[in-house]
Amino acid sequence: MNEAAARFAGVAALTITLAAGCGRPDRTTPDAGAASADDESNGRTGTRIVLVTHGQSSDPFWSIVANGAADAAADLGVRVEYQAPVSFDMVRMNQLIEAAVASRPDALIVSVPDPDALEGSISAAIRAGLPVLSINAGADAWQRLGLLAHIGQTEHESAFAAGRRLAADGVTHALCVNHEVGNLSLDERCRGLADAMAAAGGTASTLAVDLADPDDAQQRIAGALTADTSINGLLTLGPGGAVPALAALRATGRLPSVAFGTFDLGTEVLEAVRAGDMLFAVDQQPWLQGWLGVALVTKYLETGAIPGGGQIIRTGPAFVTRENAARVIDLARRGIR
Repeated sequence: MNEAAARFAGVAALTITLAAGCGRPDRTTPDAGAASADDESNGRTGTRIVLVTHGQSSDPFWSIVANGAADAAADLGVRVEYQAPVSFDMVRMNQLIEAAVASRPDALIVSVPDPDALEGSISAAIRAGLPVLSINAGADAWQRLGLLAHIGQTEHESAFAAGRRLAADGVTHALCVNHEVGNLSLDERCRGLADAMAAAGGTASTLAVDLADPDDAQQRIAGALTADTSINGLLTLGPGGAVPALAALRATGRLPSVAFGTFDLGTEVLEAVRAGDMLFAVDQQPWLQGWLGVALVTKYLETGAIPGGGQIIRTGPAFVTRENAARVIDLARRGIR
């Protein structure tokens, strides 16, 4: 066994195997989609696809991506192995991609939060003859990297749309809370918000937080709100950032006076939107990202064709507001929103 293959074997604890014949996974636990790879009930069961992302399947957002991939594996009768580093770590993600290539799958699906950092391992996968497409992160780099297509939302445009909604609600100074500085997708969201605010005659600023310590993140957000009372709008870039932001707004008494939106969904986010404590949540529909990624690469393996000959297949932005939150909450309980 070579070094890369050994690394691949050594990350079994971070892998979900989603195989043909398992049906819909039990949504009660993030890893319940695991199934035996020995089920030969479908002719495609020998097809093995590795999905490497920068987010863990235990994360509320990425668990929905994993659900979509699991459903596609069941629908199409293929085997999908979900890999992710235990934290946002491009060195580790490179290692996972290299190890996946060494294990000789039929295809590779990746998220690309830092194209420059991941270019080497992705290029090696393509040189090895693997079909590779990106999901979630990579909209600005998929063509340069030579990928088949990208599935997700365009981050700057989505954040610009979010910023326009905040401005329409009267926001003149918006704070962008970035929990992964250096993740190109999140950096683009803050830039899109700033551009939207500037177009409306307002301003935007950015606050970096570390969600490994939610209490510290809450204190940092509260400190920013207290130090600058001109901030009357807030945009967080994921549900993990939205929860401490809500706590900070409540602790500082600013909740009624600050228009608050977030990217992505979660139980507390949806309940806050339904209650009117949050103006909106931007839904990039992660279930679709997982399902379409597996479906398109499977069909590419069978037919050599990809929609549009290769393009960005947009899954968002879709906006969840007080008007439609109840329906989305019902879908979220089923693990598909």
